[in-house]
Amino acid sequence: MLEADIKGCFDHINHDWLECNVPMDTAILRKWLKAGLIYQGQLQATEAGTPQGGIISPTLANVTLNGLERGLISHLGAKFGTAKAKKLKVHVVRYADDFVITGDSQEVLVNEVRPWIEAFLAARGLQLSEEKTRITHIDQGFDFLGWNFRKYSGKLLIKPSKKNAQAFYRKVAETISGNKTVKQEDLIRLLNPMLRGWAQYHSPVVAKQAYSRMEFLVFRRLWWWSKRRHPQKNASWVKTKYFHSVRNRQWVFAAPVVWKDSDNGLFELYQISGTVIKRHMKLKGDFNPFDPMWEQYGEKLRQDRMWESMRYRKQWATLYMSQGGFCAHCGTALTDETGWHDHHLEYRMHGGKDTLSNRVLLHPHCHQQVHAGKLVVAKPVLY
Repeated sequence: MLEADIKGCFDHINHDWLECNVPMDTAILRKWLKAGLIYQGQLQATEAGTPQGGIISPTLANVTLNGLERGLISHLGAKFGTAKAKKLKVHVVRYADDFVITGDSQEVLVNEVRPWIEAFLAARGLQLSEEKTRITHIDQGFDFLGWNFRKYSGKLLIKPSKKNAQAFYRKVAETISGNKTVKQEDLIRLLNPMLRGWAQYHSPVVAKQAYSRMEFLVFRRLWWWSKRRHPQKNASWVKTKYFHSVRNRQWVFAAPVVWKDSDNGLFELYQISGTVIKRHMKLKGDFNPFDPMWEQYGEKLRQDRMWESMRYRKQWATLYMSQGGFCAHCGTALTDETGWHDHHLEYRMHGGKDTLSNRVLLHPHCHQQVHAGKLVVAKPVLY
């Protein structure tokens, strides 16, 4: 694996390259890039880069690096031939300015891939960071987007990275220590979105051990928070006041409240270890959400992803009832045996909305016929 890190990506993007390659009004883009910034009361010129944190900066960074994947594969194919290039197992995975590149051997990455990447970046005013760019074997593992990828005895396991877990715990600890005097329910209200977001981000990977560890660390921090508030009380009194039993769980950090989302009058802390692990379904490598040929595939992906949402299920029930339980194409019944697909009348890539007025339910084989034959489906009207 080539773990690539671009040195100051947002600070060094070449303005001339952006003006020549970004498909927008060049004069407006130039004015925006050259506007300068005020730092400590002084106007400073901006000769390169885009403001990090700016509204359009991530888009410009993506535009700058677009073509990296296709260009590298084309380069290898032209040099070695298509068949041999495939055997090199060179693949690029990129998210904004972070990317990793696989290779069949270290020699391929060092001698063929890295020089091409450096030339590709140099044309855009960028360069790799010597300190952070490295080549590692999959058996040693590498971190990417908060996850650690590593093979254990030949089996690939993806886990939350230690660095990500440590950074998250520091954030939680700072939130707890910075709110020593707030009410318990207010502290829970601050922590729950953080805990839920972190746990759900890692829910597609091997995260149970990380969940248990994080839950223990957060519990320990909350125990210190609770004891500090009542230095004259013993541990039993503190436990009774701040920690409760909820169903079959003990020592649940919860506050007695009366409101619609409470459970038996308790507003409880989000249970990290209770987050359901659901493996990510691998997408087809050629999938392009902007290509009409992939519209049906994208619709099915969205349906499978959204099915866990109660809001989506309610939408599905509304569509089913509005169609009288029949397919919008062939007019026969939709059942558990036949299955169904959620079809957009106007394709999303053509500007179609996710509103119910733009969606109908079809049999899977009818859905395939509609896309293959580019058939027009009308919204059923019940009389």
